[in-house]
Amino acid sequence: MRLRNKAGASEELLQHPTIIIQNAESRKGKWHDVFGNNNPIHIEVGTGKGKFLTGMSELHPDINYIGVEKYDSVIISALERIQEAGMPNFKLLNEDVINLTSYFEQGELDQVYINFTDPWPKNRHEKRRLTHERFLRMYEQVMKKNGEIHFKTDNQALFEYSLHSFSKYGMILNNVSLDLHKSDIEGNIMTEYEEKFSRKGMRIYRCEAQFR
Repeated sequence: MRLRNKAGASEELLQHPTIIIQNAESRKGKWHDVFGNNNPIHIEVGTGKGKFLTGMSELHPDINYIGVEKYDSVIISALERIQEAGMPNFKLLNEDVINLTSYFEQGELDQVYINFTDPWPKNRHEKRRLTHERFLRMYEQVMKKNGEIHFKTDNQALFEYSLHSFSKYGMILNNVSLDLHKSDIEGNIMTEYEEKFSRKGMRIYRCEAQFR
């Protein structure tokens, strides 16, 4: 999918340093200071326009959320959501997830969300999938012991691949759902893509994977 550039997006992001955190490397190990509390820290990798974390922030004000999104033209929409709702427990990083260990200290995070990520269906692109082993190693490094990944997708092949990847890595699988919206899982917050796909009657797959 080609992303449309938003004129002036890069400049606008710089005008809100208390929400779009600059010089993320300097915050490594100090994220509780950024939020001004010792609440758990959850991140979403590829946060898109921020609908999911906006909902989560409202539902759980005692948790700190960070959305990681590398595209200026997308993260600007998440910024607008935060400004409109006024959420002190929701910050944004305009960075690439591949550099996650540069921004977070070992054991600094409690939970990671991966929602409707690019499936990269070609075998030669396997290492780009956010549930590939190389990313799992990175998540484990920055998360506390027994930290969890919550994963949602509309892509059955990616879901099957991810379950295998989690299991092969030695993670514990919980709450595996092959049709989320017909399950008894409570408290689900939908993303923009999830709303779009569910309106079309598409099945949503979800699981929780816990590091040992």
